[in-house]
Amino acid sequence: MPFDVRKGFTTRRPSLPTKGDEVMQLGMIGLGKMGANMVRRLMRGGHECVVWDMNPASIDELGREGATGAKSLDDFIAKLTKPRAVWIMVPAGEPTEKTVNALAAQLAKDDIIIDGGNSYFKDDARRSRSLREKGINYVDVGTSGGVWGLERGYCMMIGGPKAAVEHLDPIFKTLAPGPGNIPRTPGREKIKGTVEDGYLYCGPSGAGHFVKMVHNGIEYGMMQAYAEGFDIFHHANSDQLPEEIRYDLNVADIAEVWRRGSVVASWLLDLTAMALIEDPNLANYTGFVQDSGEGRWTIQAAVEEAVPAEVLSAALYTRFRSRQEHTFAEKILSAMRKKFGGHLEARSGSK
Repeated sequence: MPFDVRKGFTTRRPSLPTKGDEVMQLGMIGLGKMGANMVRRLMRGGHECVVWDMNPASIDELGREGATGAKSLDDFIAKLTKPRAVWIMVPAGEPTEKTVNALAAQLAKDDIIIDGGNSYFKDDARRSRSLREKGINYVDVGTSGGVWGLERGYCMMIGGPKAAVEHLDPIFKTLAPGPGNIPRTPGREKIKGTVEDGYLYCGPSGAGHFVKMVHNGIEYGMMQAYAEGFDIFHHANSDQLPEEIRYDLNVADIAEVWRRGSVVASWLLDLTAMALIEDPNLANYTGFVQDSGEGRWTIQAAVEEAVPAEVLSAALYTRFRSRQEHTFAEKILSAMRKKFGGHLEARSGSK
C-alpha cells in the first residue's frame, strides 16, 4: 500500500462526499487553501457555493470549477437565498472582526454567520450576543484538517444556537470525514450522534472554538514530545558519550516502524515519517517555530480554571525559545555561574 499522507492510513481511510438529496447553498468568504478546498468538497457533495475573496484570481479559479463567483460583498450577499448561510474562512482577529461587522450590516433575521477559522472563544460569545439583537445566528466551527481536508475530510467542533447548527447539518455532514475504517469504540453501539462521522455540537456560542483551542494546545504538546524524542535519537552518537553506548540511529526508520503497531502511532507521526524520509537531517528547516494563538489561549484558560497544564505550557514556551538566539536570561545564568564558581562558558562554535 503506497504511502499517502492525505489518507492518513494509520488511522482511517477517508470518506469522500457523495451527492445526496439534502443539498444546500452556502456562501464562502476567504478562499485560501482551507476555504477553497472546503468549497470543492461541498461541490463534490452536490451543494451550491457562492464565493468571494479579496483576490479575484481565487474567485475565478473556483468559478471555473463550478462555484458562483461574486464581484463584491454586495454582489455576494445578493446571490444568496434567504435564510442565508455565510461561512467565513479568514485569519482570526481583525480580519474576522471586520468581515463579521460588514456582514452584520447587510444580513437579516434568521441568516447565519459561520466562523470556521481559529477565533478566540470569548470573541465568539461577544459577537453572538451582538448579532442576536438583530436576529442573526452566529455559529463557531473549530475546524481541523488543514490542507489535507479535501480528501480526508474535516473534523469539526461546533458552537452556537442549536437550531441553526441543525439547519446546517447537511453542510457539516459533507465536510466531515465520515466513519471511515476506524473501529467503533466499545460501548458506543447504542449511542446516537454525529461524532463518529467527525463533527460534534459542543454547546452555545464559543464552545466549538473552545474545544478546538484545547485541541491545538494538545497538538503542541504531542508535537513537542515527538520532537524531543527524535532529538535524543539524533544525538545518540554524541562524542560526549562513552564509545560503547554511542548509537548511529536511522531516525526515518524509527519513525516508520513506530507507525506500525506502536502505541505512539498517530497522523502526526505519519507526517514526521514523511518529512524524515524526504530530508533525514531536516536541512531545509531552520527550527524557527511559530505559534498560531490557540496554544496561548489554552494556557490562559488553564490559569483561569486553576488547572495545571505543565506539558502544554512547556511546549508553548519552547516555540517562543525557538525564535531567539541566546536570551538575556541565559547570559545572566552564565554570569552568575562565573561569579560564584569561576565557570567560564564556551562561546558558540568553540570547542
